[in-house]
Amino acid sequence: MISTQTDDAWHVATPASLLTLLATDPRHGLSDSEVARRQLHYGPNELHAHKPRSPLRMLRDQFRDFMTLVLLAAAVISGLIGEPVDTIAILVIVILNAVIGTVQEFRAERAMAALKAMAAQTAQVVRNGGVITVLAG
Repeated sequence: MISTQTDDAWHVATPASLLTLLATDPRHGLSDSEVARRQLHYGPNELHAHKPRSPLRMLRDQFRDFMTLVLLAAAVISGLIGEPVDTIAILVIVILNAVIGTVQEFRAERAMAALKAMAAQTAQVVRNGGVITVLAG
């Protein structure tokens, strides 16, 4: 993506202002040499996929949250001062929270993978004054 001072306002910019900002026009598009130059400078127009995490790792990562660590510390303190009911209650809440968080994260990962699989594989673009079909990243 082209870095500008308005990176956070692309969604509210007018088409005309974007054409000016990106130095292109809708009738002629970009030349092949300009596409190559921009790809060399900014990199390819693609989403960077990360290696999917296993459900076990997702569960482990749930215990890295600050509030979870605070609750675990509270459970330890509660156990040390002789309050087993409070200790068990806190641990049950922490475990339920971790399981629910893991399930939600796992479902979100699957949904993202499904959306990526459904994404268009090609795109029509204007290059050198004509419409062509290119691979969509």
